[in-house]
Amino acid sequence: MDKFLKEFKDRGYFYQCTNENELSKLINKEKIKGYIGFDCTAESLHVGSLLQIMCLRLLQKYGHRPIVLLGGGTTRIGDPSGKDKTRKILTEKEIDKNTKNIEKILKKFLNNNDPKTKPIFVNNYSWLKNLNYISFLREIGKHFTINKMLTFESVKTRLDREQSLSYMEFNYMILQAYDFLELNKKENCSLQIGGSDQWGNIVNGTELIKRYSSKQAYGLTTPLITLSSGAKMGKTESGAIWLDEKLLSSYDYWQFWRNIDDRDVIKFLKMFTDLDTEEIDRIKNEDINKLKIKLANETTTMLHGKNEAEKAEKIAKELFSENSTGSNLPSIKMKFNVIKNLNIVDLIIQCKLENSKSEIRRLIKGNAIKIDNEIINDDKFMIRSILLNNSYFKLSIGKKRHFKIVS
Repeated sequence: MDKFLKEFKDRGYFYQCTNENELSKLINKEKIKGYIGFDCTAESLHVGSLLQIMCLRLLQKYGHRPIVLLGGGTTRIGDPSGKDKTRKILTEKEIDKNTKNIEKILKKFLNNNDPKTKPIFVNNYSWLKNLNYISFLREIGKHFTINKMLTFESVKTRLDREQSLSYMEFNYMILQAYDFLELNKKENCSLQIGGSDQWGNIVNGTELIKRYSSKQAYGLTTPLITLSSGAKMGKTESGAIWLDEKLLSSYDYWQFWRNIDDRDVIKFLKMFTDLDTEEIDRIKNEDINKLKIKLANETTTMLHGKNEAEKAEKIAKELFSENSTGSNLPSIKMKFNVIKNLNIVDLIIQCKLENSKSEIRRLIKGNAIKIDNEIINDDKFMIRSILLNNSYFKLSIGKKRHFKIVS
């Protein structure tokens, strides 16, 4: 087995491969191009996409060249895989904005300096927008049978539940296969990597390439990651763990990894860091909290840089000091004339730290709200009383959310 596939398996990335032995022989013999597609349904990717990003990094590590396909065209339709209802149709302007921002995020993770492994960014709208429907049906559609398409999980699940599946969505799998064919023709791309829910679409692509041009192409899938708690990777009670710092601060990103379930720490050190798997095996029995900090530092450094990771760790340590007012905490600035007239509930709403007043009152009853480490047990507590001698204060919501409010 070649080194790329070995590490792919050692890190827990491997789920299925269309022809593993042949792919291993090819990679041993030459450097290849492999692609992963990202639909642009939101302005940012979240942690749920991180495994695919790590696969792109691994391709680069072994001298292969990754292709990032941004689904500017397919986003206009919507992938039914893993969905129990039709996606919201976005405007052209929204999709273009999302596409640009996602490319910017992905470039943070990838090596853009080595011309041999520099990622190639493509947008499938560039070839899908000018397709002639009749020609497409004659040249591409003839290679697909309704019988087989109905067996794919993404289609079967919706039909079994008697949920609607639009003709537009039904076409998605054909367009994804066509993407692979286009990249095979234009870039000599021989590998597509995706989540296990994409298996049917990926196999369609390899078969289309074989029928259309008699070339051999390969598909490789990764497992769908869930937390040991049963929660979906990338989502928390507070919302998505975004990879864009405009939507989630580097501190909150660090905290997500620091608070990972003990059972997931070693697995995630292998999956989401560049630490050698042998080193991880050596340290796996060390203090679990030290390992969690290592995980948080490694993952945050990869996205936000070493300085931000160190700063986040320093903030976290400061929170354990009862006498600290949190000089390094994430700051929220508010005008004095506004803040002086707010009670504690309205302040938290204005800062967009909670959405529900009833939830804030529940937190207050549970002694979960503090100002400068003092419990606030009155939901009518006025902020002006603490601003008489101070221009800032520390606001704590629960044990893990702390902010510096500056007037």
